[in-house]
Amino acid sequence: MASTTVTAPAQVRAAKPWYRILYIQVLIAIVLGALVGWKFQEFATSEWVKALGDGFIKLIKMVIAPIIFCTVVSGIAHIQDARKVGRIGIKALVYFEIVSTFALLIGLVIGNLVKPGAGFGSAAANAQAVEKFAQQAQHQKSVDFLLHIIPDTVVGAFASGEILQVLLFSILFGFSLMALGERGHTLRSFIDDAAHAVFGVISIVMRAAPVGAFGAMAYTVGKFGTGAILNLLGLIATFYVTAALFVIVVLGIIARMLGFSIFKFLAYIKDELLIVLGTSSSESALPSLMEKLERLGCSKSVVGLVVPTGYSFNLDGTNIYMTLATLFIAQALGYDLTLGQQITILVVAMLTSKGASGITGAGFITLAATLAVVDPRLVPGMAIVLGIDKFMSECRALTNLCGNGVACIVVSWWEGELDHATLHARLNQQIDPSDVETAITTG
Repeated sequence: MASTTVTAPAQVRAAKPWYRILYIQVLIAIVLGALVGWKFQEFATSEWVKALGDGFIKLIKMVIAPIIFCTVVSGIAHIQDARKVGRIGIKALVYFEIVSTFALLIGLVIGNLVKPGAGFGSAAANAQAVEKFAQQAQHQKSVDFLLHIIPDTVVGAFASGEILQVLLFSILFGFSLMALGERGHTLRSFIDDAAHAVFGVISIVMRAAPVGAFGAMAYTVGKFGTGAILNLLGLIATFYVTAALFVIVVLGIIARMLGFSIFKFLAYIKDELLIVLGTSSSESALPSLMEKLERLGCSKSVVGLVVPTGYSFNLDGTNIYMTLATLFIAQALGYDLTLGQQITILVVAMLTSKGASGITGAGFITLAATLAVVDPRLVPGMAIVLGIDKFMSECRALTNLCGNGVACIVVSWWEGELDHATLHARLNQQIDPSDVETAITTG
């Protein structure tokens, strides 16, 4: 009976016309948005077109905090052994640091080999354009990270959408609920049901994804134009190729060690990748990524802890961007960084990429912090990459999403809570990964 229930919706799904499939709609919207931004620049840069993309991201962000709270609390509350939570957290952080170091090293190696900034003129004349960013970077350096993750009030953390602060409270609340034992059964059930309801909201919001992707892409192309990125095409291409190498080689080797193909995993999360491509925000795919990872065979407790934490501590795309952009700016300004300075980039970038997820334009701000520490003379050179940061952010978000997805599978395997049979069945498309009814039936 159960197998019939699972198979029937998948057959219905397969019979759907191609134009009704979400990721096809998003892909078409991205192409149309790029064409509109190119041909109808004035229309594409209008406020209401911009609002299409911004509005969709806000719809997603409005449920990020509740989803993290519900999933983290539920994951911890269902664990009987408190030591398991600490064990999962330590394993996740160890994995994050190892893989993040690889991302930084790859960025440095490619930047030194390709030298995308060689031959560019000085950007000193544009120093005023980035002065405010340099000031923000200095402020970011002075912020005590521990104080930053502690909210003034619990309500304030949810209201401001500070993910690290929500995560901290969720962990504390989860431990408290776990300590209640049977007395907390009713509350645990309520939080579980609330999580399902919030995911339902996401499934409704996702129907507007093509509209949001169209607006975001049209405004981006219309605002910056094709001419604005021609002289920086080398940097953009180098960054995209380096990120692709990281995903295919580094994450691919990790995936192969666990017995699955990175390409099949990318196909499994194609909906989320296209959403991120259209919105330039990895947060927009966070809820559905967590849901898919659970269906892929990762335990609920690991997903609830690793994925939200990874969005602050496992920013592989941001790490690659910071090392490549730093070398690019140094080359463009004619500075030859020593080996010691390049090692400093590794250390500083590893630190500045942590805890900045709640800051708007975090990738650009952390780049300023890195430049200021390595060599303050490099900070004015940020004007060179200012115009194309939007195009770079899409690749950063895509790489971060892939890295966090693989990280969750690795920690689940490391913890001994990865369902290999379900993993291979999903990745081999024996079960449709996008079928909502299948997800509900299989729980």
